[in-house]
Amino acid sequence: MKKQTLLLLFIGLAFFAEAQSSHSLLRKGDQHYKEGEFVEAEESYRKANNEKDSPKGNYNLGNTIYEQKRFEEAVKYYENAAQKAGNPMVRADAFHNLGNTYFQQQDFENSINAYKNALRLDPKDLATKKNLSQAQRMLRMQQQQQQQQQNDENKENQDENQDQQQQQQQQQEQENQDENQEQQQEQKEQEQSPQDQEKQQQQQGEPKDLSKEEARKLLEIMEDEERKVQEKMRKAQSKPTKSKKDW
Repeated sequence: MKKQTLLLLFIGLAFFAEAQSSHSLLRKGDQHYKEGEFVEAEESYRKANNEKDSPKGNYNLGNTIYEQKRFEEAVKYYENAAQKAGNPMVRADAFHNLGNTYFQQQDFENSINAYKNALRLDPKDLATKKNLSQAQRMLRMQQQQQQQQQNDENKENQDENQDQQQQQQQQQEQENQDENQEQQQEQKEQEQSPQDQEKQQQQQGEPKDLSKEEARKLLEIMEDEERKVQEKMRKAQSKPTKSKKDW
């Protein structure tokens, strides 16, 4: 995938008219880049771009930032190089590296577009063709994963909705059952109430007929009470009446 080749000074003959300071800074950045000193190379390329913004400076600055895995930032420098470079091969390399940068961010759609732009400029570039094929394969896998994730989310939401509906249904059934039981209890009480009243009336009604023995004993008790009353009345009549004494 990697095609972060430097645009060395022999490629940039058109830049000999640049100021000497910009020229020396670009050469210094190239030297740092070759030695793997990407932070120092970035500093030199930035200074060179401040002196004079050039496709070479943007391209190589993009490479140093890419090597430091700041892919999102590297995008703008590759885009600048691709837009401003007059050499079609330089533009093709810039688009290739731009495709690599998007690929590292898993932005496979933009990666594919960048590789296609590179191939329009250099149709025989096998490395770009290989990367394009890989990006297309990764995009299909990503879309399948996203579709599967969406299906899983839909399934989860569907299961959750079913659980909620089942709970609501069970709750409604329980409420209906409780209500039916209450209605049945009320109806039962209403049906039993007249019977209870009749039973109570029977219990509080006229006494049942006495047996002969019970009637005889009751009569004796009444006669005995009557005699006692009569005797008390006789005794009361036989006593002298006390008159009130006058003073």
